[in-house]
Amino acid sequence: MRVTQSMLGHNSLRHLSNSYGRLNKIYDQINTGKKITRPSDDPVVAMRGITLRAHRNEIQQFKRNFAEAHNWIDNTDAALNQAGEAMHRINVLVNRAANETMEEDGKQAIADEIKQIKEQLINIANTKVGDRYIFSGTATNEPTVGGNINTEAVEIELGKGIKIPVNVTTEKVFSNDFFAKIDQVVEDIENGGDVQQHIGPMERLMNDLVTERTSLGARANRVDLMEERVGMQEIMARQLQSDNEDAEYEQLITEMVKEESLLRASLGVSARVIQPTLIDFLR
Repeated sequence: MRVTQSMLGHNSLRHLSNSYGRLNKIYDQINTGKKITRPSDDPVVAMRGITLRAHRNEIQQFKRNFAEAHNWIDNTDAALNQAGEAMHRINVLVNRAANETMEEDGKQAIADEIKQIKEQLINIANTKVGDRYIFSGTATNEPTVGGNINTEAVEIELGKGIKIPVNVTTEKVFSNDFFAKIDQVVEDIENGGDVQQHIGPMERLMNDLVTERTSLGARANRVDLMEERVGMQEIMARQLQSDNEDAEYEQLITEMVKEESLLRASLGVSARVIQPTLIDFLR
């Protein structure tokens, strides 16, 4: 095959263009810190990056869900703690009214205090976090006392397909029967009824609060463990994404030096191969 001067010139320009292209790609990787700047650079890396990024987005959503779960659990625990202290005080007053001989004024004072504690318990039962009632099941827009509530659990997804109930419903605490028993205590204290019979029921109401708070604490511990696991998954996902997309500067610098050397050599060879033409002498 006959090789002409123009063929040599075209080949030299093509090789120089390829060399500049490789250098430009290396410069882009160094400047952006990424292996690719567009999917066409490496479709495999691009597709794997989409999958890893979707996984990280899912983990980020779970982390936001954990914040929501902690908000529910922490506020519920605080409310149950206050309710437990209030019921402890009612127990003290009921025992005093049942076991001590006192005048009517003393009994009325105890009854009045229990009434005030009941009002405080109603306030605790109607605790709101933001615009949601936390003891009203999934009917969070309805007050626990005096509203059309339900006993459904509020569940938050904290893992792939794993939902954890984060609330305590009124079937466990703050039910109508809960407040009716307190009203009956007040009525018997004021009317001279048998107060002794209420000691056991009041202790059970207090114990029910403690039991529910303990159950809530167990769920809180599980949420903490799951959050720790999701945190580790995030670290691993970030590392996988970095390995897949991030450029290795040491390797890029080595390749850049090599390509620059090849470019200089190519320029030198091209200058020697592309010989002067008659036109150059006629200028």
